[in-house]
Amino acid sequence: MAWPTLLDIARQNGVEILIDEAQKATPEVGYGAARTIRGINYKTLVRTVLGNPSGSFRNANEGAVPHIHVYENRLVETFLLGPIWRCDRAIAKEYEDGEDAYVAREALATMQGEMQGLGKQFFYGNSATGYGTGAAGNTKGFPGLIDCYDSSNMLVDAGGTSASTGSSVWLIRFGELDVQWVWGLNGALAFSDRRIETAADPADATKFLEVITQSMTARPGLQVGSLRSVCRIRDLTADSGKGLTDSLISQALAKFPANLPPNAVFMNLRSLQQLQSSRTATSPTGAPAPFPNSVAGIGNETIPILVSESIVSTETLNV
Repeated sequence: MAWPTLLDIARQNGVEILIDEAQKATPEVGYGAARTIRGINYKTLVRTVLGNPSGSFRNANEGAVPHIHVYENRLVETFLLGPIWRCDRAIAKEYEDGEDAYVAREALATMQGEMQGLGKQFFYGNSATGYGTGAAGNTKGFPGLIDCYDSSNMLVDAGGTSASTGSSVWLIRFGELDVQWVWGLNGALAFSDRRIETAADPADATKFLEVITQSMTARPGLQVGSLRSVCRIRDLTADSGKGLTDSLISQALAKFPANLPPNAVFMNLRSLQQLQSSRTATSPTGAPAPFPNSVAGIGNETIPILVSESIVSTETLNV
């Protein structure tokens, strides 16, 4: 990959291993392009109309009609992420591998939870109502793909009808001008030094104990630079014949600009299994088709399939 990723930012902050371990079930967080900004938001200049696509041919001694390119500003914002954990210091000191190991374990668990939250936010955004059971991000977080993609022109409907069994597959083009993670405050992304504090007993405010506390501050956001950078296949369900197929993927691929194809396809395990089952085995032994790990693009380029646990199979249909 030519673009910088979250792991590059994490390396600068000294938490590369922690991030790498935490985002394995949410590849959308660590795989996609990422950039840092000094502040907490910025404007992108997006060209919505390109000159004269019919060509400005003219006869000799004849003028041409002047044309202009049309642009619009779009605001990309980052949102405050501030996890904090604490524990009874006595428990940490009694840990078999020592207090330092206990703190490292808790930091990793905290980061794993945050990566899962970021993954869900990436797809389902900050809708207050959500998009089905488990299909909702945090209302205080950034808008996700479902909030930003062109649902009129970059959508393929699989036509499933079984309620509460819906799922989506996302074809994405990552890059500086397309989809990328944005990390504000120069990419601040690291845990604070652990602190020893005195805290009230949550069961009895008249009693106190010594606790270890650690926190982190980050400002993640998501840029969708072009409306043709993302295509969604929705309403993939448990109905017979309404699962993921190569035909649906081909329809989605055909919606991208010919010279700007997607460079990643995200789906959950059910969709991957549906795709595998839809294929005909061609081996002499009759063995089933293997689970695919990529799809072929329009120009026969290899586009990786990334399985994400952030995408649920309980989405509301037709949204």
